[in-house]
This record gives sequence, C-alpha cells and structure tokens, in this order.
Amino acid sequence: MAKTRPSRGATINQESRRFNLPAREADGDWLDDRERVDDAPPALRTTITVERPRTIISRNTSPDVAFDRSVNPYRGCEHGCIYCFARPTHAFHDLSPGLDFESKLFTKPDAPVLLRAEIGRRGYVVQPIAFGTNTDPYQPIESDWRITRACLEVLAETGHPLTITTKSDRVVRDLDLLAPMAKRGLAAVMISVTSLDRRIAMTVEPRAPTPERRLAAVKTLADAGVPTYVSISPVIPAITDHEIEHLVARAAQAGARSVSFIPVRLPHEVAPLFRAWLGEHFPDRAAKVMATIQSLRGGRDNDPNFGTRMQGQGPWAELLKTRIQIARRKHGMVHERMTLRTDLFRPPAGPQGELF
Repeated sequence: MAKTRPSRGATINQESRRFNLPAREADGDWLDDRERVDDAPPALRTTITVERPRTIISRNTSPDVAFDRSVNPYRGCEHGCIYCFARPTHAFHDLSPGLDFESKLFTKPDAPVLLRAEIGRRGYVVQPIAFGTNTDPYQPIESDWRITRACLEVLAETGHPLTITTKSDRVVRDLDLLAPMAKRGLAAVMISVTSLDRRIAMTVEPRAPTPERRLAAVKTLADAGVPTYVSISPVIPAITDHEIEHLVARAAQAGARSVSFIPVRLPHEVAPLFRAWLGEHFPDRAAKVMATIQSLRGGRDNDPNFGTRMQGQGPWAELLKTRIQIARRKHGMVHERMTLRTDLFRPPAGPQGELF
C-alpha cells in the first residue's frame, strides 16, 4: 500500500502495504429486526494502513476528564458518527476528516506488545487505562484484528484496571475477560446511546449498531456483574435532546449504574462537516440547532476551554443538567465516576523494554 505521511511530530512508521476490505454493511446490519429500512447507509469499502508506533499509552493532563492515560488501537472509525471530535486527527495524515476518516483506517497490531513493555517498566505507576477515548475500540475491524482483546488480555493477566467507552455491542464478545476483571474491581464499561429513534441514530451514527443492540449489551454486561454506564453523548439540540428522559429510563431498565452526558462539540473541521450534514438531513431546523449550540459555546461553534467544553454554559446547559439530574433521581441513579482498584497490579513477567 502506498506510504502515508505520518502525523506531525509523531514517531511512527507505516508499512508500505494496504489491506483492502470488502464493502461492509452498517454494523449490526440495521435490518436485524427484519424491518426494511430503505434509506439505510450504503456499504462502505475501507482500506487499512498498518501503523508501527514506538509507544501505545497516550497521556493527558486535562482537568475535565476522568483519566490520565489511554490506549487507542485504531485511528479513524467505520461507525462514521458525524459529530466525532476525533475527525480532525485525520488531517494530520493529509487525509479528509470526512469520508477518509471513516474509510481510510490505521491499525496498530503491535499495541499488546508495546502495552506489556510500557506497564512493565521500572517505576510505572498504575492508574486505569481508558479505551475508546479517541476512536471506538470495538468498531467493525476489531472483529478481524482483535487488537483491543489482545490488550485486554495483557491487563487481565497483570491485574491492571481499565475502562472502556464504546457504542458497539461487540464489547460483550470479551465478557470472558471483563466479568472476572470486574469481580476484582478492575473493569468498567460505558456504552454510548444518543437516540432511541432508529432513523435519527442511523443518520447521526450511520454504521454503528442499532440503539436496541447497545441497550441489550448494557443489560448483558450488567447482568454479568460488570459496572456499566450509559453516555448520552452528544446531546444535539432540537434533534436528540427531547429523548433525554426516555434514554435515562431505558438505561436504568437495562441495569446501567448511572447516565452522563456531553452537549455536542464541534472542534476544527467537525463544524463545517456538521453544518453540511444539518443542511442535508435537517434543513428545517438547521438554524435553530446552530443557534442553540452557539449559545452553549459562548457564541462560537466550539468552546475548547477546560471547565466548559464538556458541559457547556448558559441557560440551555443548565436546563440540560437539571433534566439529567431529575431523571437520574427518578430512577434511583447517582452520578458517580468509575472507581477501580490499583493495588492488584503485578508487572508482567520477563524482561521489559526490549523494543526501546
């Protein structure tokens, strides 16, 4: 495969081979309930570039996220969610944050080896590793590459805590690893469900599993003893916000411990893509949607500032927060962060750091 320019400042190597995959239908098929959906998203042909990074754990010091380290086995995401804040990262590869982000993917098969080496280094301090902070660790190619699962196997072996955020029911495939880890206080999962309306969900997240499949995954995980949460993220004004109370009720019914939310964010190239999507799918309310988003974001399409970027500001943000709080209380939920044990970690056996 043609060599792709690496991201600016990155210490990576991309193999000169490209894997061309057959066109994929929407994840979960969107026809799994035998209901004909005439405007289902078209099958998407993808290519995969193998990436060979020198490290796999990414660090952050953001005060408004609950983790300080993460692992992302893939770049780009087949789910194709129009609002995805990770889309601009594809521009660093001279690729489009639009369709290229969904179809020109990068995979990191060395991730489990790198992970074992990094957590085995002398002086390593244990904190939960977050999966799914940039692109979905259980997007369709995980069925073929199984990199996320291999990383989980390393963490299960060493007693290292982890969190997972996904909008795929594929996560239940790894219940044999997650359930024993959860019993030891080492694993928690958050599943994103943004809408219960099949057509809205199919438009906003065209190749992600159906909402019902995701809620079924919440129940399966919760019944198996895995602390499971639901994220109503993002909330899109005038398109999905009317569903908040129903989403919380369904999450509680499925066994979720709590529900969180983030109003839609439109950083960098995401804003013009989102505007074009609004014009195509919701022309009757596009102006209202953007006006509300800007009221949340200090008069701009996006607010990157710590403290407000995740929750928004102004009357609409306060109303949204109040509605979530009332709905959680109604269903006996408390707002809690995933708390995991760090005292069970044992460094992997064998010499480490051989790759460095």
